Amino acid sequence: MGARGYEKDHGLSVRMFATGLGLLALYVAVGFLLTSLGVSIIIVCLIDFALLFGQYWFSDKIAMASMGARVVDPSQEPELHAMVDRLCLLADMPKPRVGVSDMDMPNAFATGRNPKAAVVVVTRGIQARLTDEELEAVLAHELSHVAHRDVAVMTVASSLGMLAGLISRMAMWGAMLGGGSRDEDNQNAFMMELVVMVVSFLVYIVSFLLTMALSRYRELSADRTGAILIGKPSVLASALTKVTGDMARIPNNDLRRAEGMNAFFFTPALAKGSMGALFSTHPSLQKRLDQLARLEREMNQ
Repeated sequence: MGARGYEKDHGLSVRMFATGLGLLALYVAVGFLLTSLGVSIIIVCLIDFALLFGQYWFSDKIAMASMGARVVDPSQEPELHAMVDRLCLLADMPKPRVGVSDMDMPNAFATGRNPKAAVVVVTRGIQARLTDEELEAVLAHELSHVAHRDVAVMTVASSLGMLAGLISRMAMWGAMLGGGSRDEDNQNAFMMELVVMVVSFLVYIVSFLLTMALSRYRELSADRTGAILIGKPSVLASALTKVTGDMARIPNNDLRRAEGMNAFFFTPALAKGSMGALFSTHPSLQKRLDQLARLEREMNQ
């Protein structure tokens, strides 16, 4: 084991703050757009609050349900709990709940609104493929997300994209269903719905770019701080290489079902030919390995 506690990452803190400001500005823009179209400000606030509260409060349950995961106690998974216990003691942080997914896809993720309400989940696939030392390195990476609270920021950040996508789809269906009339009022309504659809789509793109920029950096941050915590960057690099290589052997249908969780995974689940490769939530494998190699040299010196 290496350091005591996770080191602070000021770059991550600055990026989380900047992402929060950008998303706040987008929320205001969406609210202004809806109210200018005659939607009650009360309804706008209720929609925003309901979406944010739902994502924030139930994010762990939503994520676990999507992965078919369940919480396990020490009697069910003694070795896994022992790893998490050691890491939490070393990191001086509250122990999150521990979960397991029966999926063969080798991966892990952490989610939850704060360290006390967080859950760290591993799949059976990653347990079967990694050594105990490598699995502990992956858990150190995931616990870093919990300690730095970037999991909660990413959870809230995804809410705006969901809201913009919902508004865009509603406007699209309204335009399709109401576009056939020649009545002037209906034509004006049709044009307004098209405007809403375009603006909502643009908001979705901007929120996506903001969250992706944060997501890539936070993965590098978790790699670095997790490797420093255990004192073995090469072990985390070995785990990354194994998991990424084995991910290519997972059936495309399984990967596509899991792609919605990519922002929270240890490594992304990208099906062959998927557009997700162009908009990856993670930095490239080579960039992550290069960082860990530099860190290994620094620690050895």
